[in-house]
Amino acid sequence: MSVRELVVLGTASQVPTRHRNHNGYLLRWDGEGILFDPGEGTQRQMLRAGAAAHDLNRICVTHFHGDHCLGLAGVIQRINLDRVPHAITAHYPRSGQRFFDRLRYATAYRETVGVTEAPVDADGPLARTGGYTLEARKLSHPVESYGYRLVEPDGRRMLPERLAAHGIAGPDVGRIQREGFLGAVGLDAVSEVRRGQRFAFVMDTRLCDGVYALAEDCDMLVIESTFLDEDEELAVEHGHLTAGQAARVARDGGVRHLVLTHFSQRYTDPDEFERQARAAGYDGELTVAHDLLRVPVPKRR
Repeated sequence: MSVRELVVLGTASQVPTRHRNHNGYLLRWDGEGILFDPGEGTQRQMLRAGAAAHDLNRICVTHFHGDHCLGLAGVIQRINLDRVPHAITAHYPRSGQRFFDRLRYATAYRETVGVTEAPVDADGPLARTGGYTLEARKLSHPVESYGYRLVEPDGRRMLPERLAAHGIAGPDVGRIQREGFLGAVGLDAVSEVRRGQRFAFVMDTRLCDGVYALAEDCDMLVIESTFLDEDEELAVEHGHLTAGQAARVARDGGVRHLVLTHFSQRYTDPDEFERQARAAGYDGELTVAHDLLRVPVPKRR
């Protein structure tokens, strides 16, 4: 059975706290696992969450500030220690190649698994599989940063009442799906488009075109909300978003489930992020993330 869920490994910004680990997010998408922004301590958080190196197929780093990448060394060495039997691809800003190299080879270890490096240097598709297209968009931060978006291809939903009206049943259902016609009956007459799911991951950034493009029509948007609205000037200065800004992006983009994360250690009441997001007009599903939380991707429309 396919599983589509977000496993939150860490939610702190800049420095970990007693209750929040550095960043780390594992997206389980059917049989694949995509690890986003493995900060310091990610390997241990994966253990606590019941996730293994074998679960990983891709690693996506938004930028090379420590809270988003210092866990790379441990994760990559664990991939090799466990002799993961399948290909693993790493995406990260090409401008940070020297940082990726240092983290990948931070210490001596036996390299048994080939991690394919696929750096990002422009907006657009990064990879296409049978289950999704992975895209990147440039963000606005003091160092080069990219957000990621996963788009499932549209499919077809068969409509039982229309099939019955045309007398189509049993093996003929599969035949019309494969061939597009059964006699004079076309596939459009007995089915409708089932829109593919969309997931976006937006970390450290000011408001910019890339944020809106990534969020548009998403079933789930994972987005930083480092600051509360009263500290918007600080957010702009340091290249971050507030809870209200993130919520308005989700509202305007038609996001179904908004996940807020990457919180400054200056705040002690996580409920205030939800209050400000609701005050900004977002009325969809809303999660203020905490470490080791599992969030299901909403079911298809």
